[in-house]
Amino acid sequence: MAVTSEPSAQEGGAAPRHRSATRSLLRLWPYVRPVRVRLFGAAGVAVVASCLGLVIPLVLKWMVDGPVAHRDPGGVWLGGALLLALGTAEAGLFGLRRWLVGRPLASVEAAMRADLYRHLQRLPVSFHDRWASGQLLSRATTDLMLLRMFLAFPLTFLVVNGVTILAGFAILLSQEWTLGLVLVIPAVPLVILCSLFETRYATVARTVQDQTGDLTTVVEEGVLGVRIVKGFGRHRSQARAFRVLSERVRSTELHKARLLATLWALIMTLPELAIGAALVLGTMRVADGELSAGTLVAFLSTALTLRWPVESLGFLLAMSQDAATATDRYFDVMDAEPATAADRRLAGSPRRGEDGEGGEGGEGGEGGQDREGGLRFEGVEFAYADAPPEEPPVLRGVDLHIRPGETMALVGATGSGKTTLTALVPRLQEITRGRITLDGRDITALPREELRSLVAVAFEEPTLFSATAGENVLMGAGDAGREELLRALKVAQADFVHALPQGTDTEVGEQGLSLSGGQRQRLALARAVVGSPRFLVLDDPLSALDVHTEALVEAALRQVLAATTALVVAHRPSTVLLADRVALLSEGRITAVGTHQRLLRESAEYRALMSGQEREEGESGP
Repeated sequence: MAVTSEPSAQEGGAAPRHRSATRSLLRLWPYVRPVRVRLFGAAGVAVVASCLGLVIPLVLKWMVDGPVAHRDPGGVWLGGALLLALGTAEAGLFGLRRWLVGRPLASVEAAMRADLYRHLQRLPVSFHDRWASGQLLSRATTDLMLLRMFLAFPLTFLVVNGVTILAGFAILLSQEWTLGLVLVIPAVPLVILCSLFETRYATVARTVQDQTGDLTTVVEEGVLGVRIVKGFGRHRSQARAFRVLSERVRSTELHKARLLATLWALIMTLPELAIGAALVLGTMRVADGELSAGTLVAFLSTALTLRWPVESLGFLLAMSQDAATATDRYFDVMDAEPATAADRRLAGSPRRGEDGEGGEGGEGGEGGQDREGGLRFEGVEFAYADAPPEEPPVLRGVDLHIRPGETMALVGATGSGKTTLTALVPRLQEITRGRITLDGRDITALPREELRSLVAVAFEEPTLFSATAGENVLMGAGDAGREELLRALKVAQADFVHALPQGTDTEVGEQGLSLSGGQRQRLALARAVVGSPRFLVLDDPLSALDVHTEALVEAALRQVLAATTALVVAHRPSTVLLADRVALLSEGRITAVGTHQRLLRESAEYRALMSGQEREEGESGP
């Protein structure tokens, strides 16, 4: 299994060079707006609590210059009681702040995670083909946790500490402006340091979060592919690959820690030096009788009260940058919108006309009636969005008509585009040019919900979910009941389900790995037929079955195919015989359409495919 060392550009692997943290964080407002009253209320409560802390030095000044200087025990007791009341009120208000934000911000995180998951389900398959699953998992877990923590603490205290610092310095300057200037002077280098830190830290924060996503991908692949890893004895190489990525994350985290440590050291050192200088200067002035002892005590107490708001700026800014990066990563996904029908089509009219290329590919001779009914491909082309411009499309000018109630087998060499063609019908991939119609209706004009209620699919690689066997089958039809479930299991020859410990209520485990490959494929086939769909698309649905089971499934499947319009990817003659007609797909084009017997007579390429022979170099259909 390959290990991706760096996230791709689509995965937001590079941090924006000139991204504004404030602008990024403002994008959270739609989620915060429903809880804004409690959030603003919590910020207001915290500001009041913090300002109460600034009142304490003023009480100390009164006590030192008043009761203490005049040896008044009653005044000292009164001052002590007042200090106790202020401290208790401050603690209570901070507790109230935490209570105000706890539940609402948990709801914000849940809403964002639900929106992300819902959006991921709506994005096209091409998006998921480009993105590593670990990158998406880290956005849905770690990044959203960072955002909740930011909204609960740093966001509030950036406001609270900013107000506290401004109020505190106003008090300091009003008490003794000369000493106050001594403490204000370090503010200039602190602002410059914070600006430089923000730029450098943003890049490192984005890098480490992307690397964490890559690490999550490796862990997920190692767990899901543990049978392959153990089967080929690759556990040591996988461990080495994990260790390389883990060391890379560790190195970046240490770099981030060094940046933060440097900033924090400077933020703590400069104020401490300023307080020391103010202490020396203030003591000299008290000794000279120019300043009262109470004023100096109040001044130094206020300065010490402001130490935490100033020193916390470093880690608050760091958490804000982490949150801004998490916001960018979240909206990297949320901004990925499915293309509109107009965007999906290139300029120019779609190709129309006969249903195949040349005399052999055309269908006019086999009955041109009912041109609008059934499933029709008209001039269909498809190219992957990230394919090089010089690379030819995967599908080129595909014209094919599957009549109502007809079963068409799709045959072709490996890499000819069969699976891609079947993925276009339920719009798992979007066509580049041309159109596909169901009973004359363009699939791009159909709501996706309606389209996928009309079309059922079964893939060569069956995917089952961590649910019961019955729930996995009933995913194919939301309104199906017990009777439809049993019928579908019978058609797919999946009666083995009844022998499971809890029957259809048996949990099949993650990806259905508690079942055999053939059992998983039969459940996937049952899921496709349970809703009696009008159109059925099957991608080699019998590849994992033994000969005996295959014969039983084919016999039951004929009854289903007789009542639907079906496109079946086939690799074996036994599957081809289920179809009324066969279409030969060669290098992205339909080169022949006809009955199995006709193509055996007239197409050397088809005979080679059906006999299992290798296609000779340069051979093509007539």
